[in-house]
Amino acid sequence: MPAEFSPAALQILVDRQYGLVTAAQLHALGFPPSRTRQRVETGRWQRVLHGVYAITSGLLTREAILEAALLYGGTAALLSHRTAAELWGMAPVDEAGPVHVTVPYGVSAIGQAATVVGHAVDADHVVPAKGSVLHPGVVVHRSRAQRHIGAADLLPPRTTRADTALDVAIAQPSAREAYVSLIRTVTNARVRLDDIRRRMQERTPRRYRKALEAAVRLMAEGVQSMLEYHFAVDVEHAHGLPMARRQAPVVVDGRTLWEDCDYTEHGVPLIVRLDGRRAHSMREVAFRDRRRDNAAELADRPRLVFGFEEVTGNPCGVAQDVERVLRREGWIRRDENTCRACARRMSPDTRQPRTGGGAA
Repeated sequence: MPAEFSPAALQILVDRQYGLVTAAQLHALGFPPSRTRQRVETGRWQRVLHGVYAITSGLLTREAILEAALLYGGTAALLSHRTAAELWGMAPVDEAGPVHVTVPYGVSAIGQAATVVGHAVDADHVVPAKGSVLHPGVVVHRSRAQRHIGAADLLPPRTTRADTALDVAIAQPSAREAYVSLIRTVTNARVRLDDIRRRMQERTPRRYRKALEAAVRLMAEGVQSMLEYHFAVDVEHAHGLPMARRQAPVVVDGRTLWEDCDYTEHGVPLIVRLDGRRAHSMREVAFRDRRRDNAAELADRPRLVFGFEEVTGNPCGVAQDVERVLRREGWIRRDENTCRACARRMSPDTRQPRTGGGAA
């Protein structure tokens, strides 16, 4: 039997839950279902999701929207995927998109469409305009490892940083986008690569496993900055170029320095340096680069240098320069250049870059 209704108990509950309450909680408090229906019909309360009500007539805050999704998912629900990425600072807030939650297998919750504001009969209570989005809806995911993927003692409850990064990558529409997503998230949000490796071993991805493993290898090989990430993804990967060895050691004047990209393993002695000197002491970096330049010249090694603006603003031009040197030194292309921007600049007849002027 439900307890005798206590308005104070209800107030404590909704204060803790951003003005929200579930049908099960109302039943436990002894609140009659008929009174719930009457308050919803008059516009004093709003049905946010199935079995979840707001005891106010206004639009919901972002905190209330997330709380409603958790209440709908049940006591073990965790915010996950893109919603958890938002909370971790891995992605911008997407107020128009649905809230993602992960629940254990066996929980009956299913996805919910967006909820819109209906009409209010009681003119004494102001409600948002009819048709306004009250809640953007819920996407429900299920996990057999629910007890192990939650970040401890954090509110609102969410998946860990590593699990979130992997979930976002696996949700991408293609293997390439999953590959790029994982590198971008780990690089931008500084997720520990060891944590990613461990979670991939504990929760082997069912989708894009090879692409995600390739992304981890790339990061393990030394992609440590956004400039290096853009070079690896937008220049090498996008244009079918070989993947250089990252942070290759070179001894100069008895001191170990590091080359950003070394193609020796592909039979070409090319070195590519990525100039991110804005983040360093200009004098120190200039001296280091002069010594590396001299060492490369003495070893008869070709070298190219690119800055952030070139790599991000003209990756096709950078790729063309790298490929010219690679070919000159004996490299033979085996993977197709799948870059769409390059394809648009190529002649449909010869698939060679257009050089201007009429046909010969």
